[in-house]
Amino acid sequence: MLKLDWPTRSEDEKVSANVSTFASLFCGCGGLDLGFLQEGFACKAALDVDPIAVETHIKNLGSPAEVHSIGIQSAKLVGSVDVLLAGPPCQGFSLAGKRIANDPRNSLLVLAAQIAEVTRPKVFLVENVAGAQSGSHKKHWNRLQRIMAGCGYKTVEFSMRGTECGVPQLRRRSIFLAWRTDGQWPATLDKRVGFTLRDALSDLEGVDDHEPVMLSDSTRLGMIAKRILPGQKLCNVRGGEKSVHTWDIPEVFGSTTHPERTLLAEILRLRRRHRRREKGDADPVSRAHLRLNGKAVSHRMISSLISKGYLRKVGAYLDLTHTFNGKSRRLDIEKPSFTVDTRFGDPRYFLHPHEERGLTVREAARIQGFPDEFAFSGNAQVDFRLIGNAVPPPMARLLAESIKRHLL
Repeated sequence: MLKLDWPTRSEDEKVSANVSTFASLFCGCGGLDLGFLQEGFACKAALDVDPIAVETHIKNLGSPAEVHSIGIQSAKLVGSVDVLLAGPPCQGFSLAGKRIANDPRNSLLVLAAQIAEVTRPKVFLVENVAGAQSGSHKKHWNRLQRIMAGCGYKTVEFSMRGTECGVPQLRRRSIFLAWRTDGQWPATLDKRVGFTLRDALSDLEGVDDHEPVMLSDSTRLGMIAKRILPGQKLCNVRGGEKSVHTWDIPEVFGSTTHPERTLLAEILRLRRRHRRREKGDADPVSRAHLRLNGKAVSHRMISSLISKGYLRKVGAYLDLTHTFNGKSRRLDIEKPSFTVDTRFGDPRYFLHPHEERGLTVREAARIQGFPDEFAFSGNAQVDFRLIGNAVPPPMARLLAESIKRHLL
């Protein structure tokens, strides 16, 4: 695993004139900052509202991090730095969330640009989820670009996937970069591949924060887990071999007849074919569209599936129950991981590739690219939140290396 091979610096330690400096807004536990420290940058300020994240940052990075509610006045704490980093909260933009247009956290993207406008760093880097650049939410991203361009900065926007940075994870992140130096950002960055999910989940015996909790075969979740193969998920809204439907697990959700399963599969298909709304993934189905072998479906069969909990009435329409797009996702050891989010340790959402359990804190940290020496400060639930909200350090290091080489 990656070692912590950078020199830590205390707050009052003088930084050499030939060392590039950075400050970090919404620093979290330090995933983005770690990559810059590993490339020889010195941290002059790191700010976050979360006390446990700040405690973790200080403990691992020897940084001058402090608990601070970020506002325009934060410019005084940032001061003069070569690079200003910002990883504003992504929950309001995430496609996995409710994407509320007026979520107050969305405006923090613009606030970071306003702080950069005041502090005038040589380089300004913002990281967020891909959802920040889609739909009505893109207005915040566009305003970010206008502010920096209006200050005379050159700007570029691009995305990075973990698998391109030596991280065995599929998650794609959006990057905004602005600079006022004579440098030129390259059309593409050097890809770093080779670290696999198998590597991440091997040799864990005796490592801190690795305490597997096995699921009991007699529990509901344990019985579900036994039916999910690598690369599969519990999902009633998609077909194909990657989806295991509730009616495929009768010992948990109740038995069905062959005609009933055929009808459920037909509703799965029709709910995405006969659309009435512009938004959403699918719509409940009209009874008039329900036919098996060319014949109308009997009221008795529909009532049976409603009583068994497989169907539900939605006004004059019918819909499947459990219409989430996947739970109990089992990782495949031969493929990159799903996105490491704040729920990664919960077996209701993610399962170990070949053991009947969820993932441990250390397994999640490794998949994010944190070295084993990086210690987390909270309980397991808090640690998963810190890890899920972090930028993978190897991705951050690639950005830091490229900024140093091309822009500074």
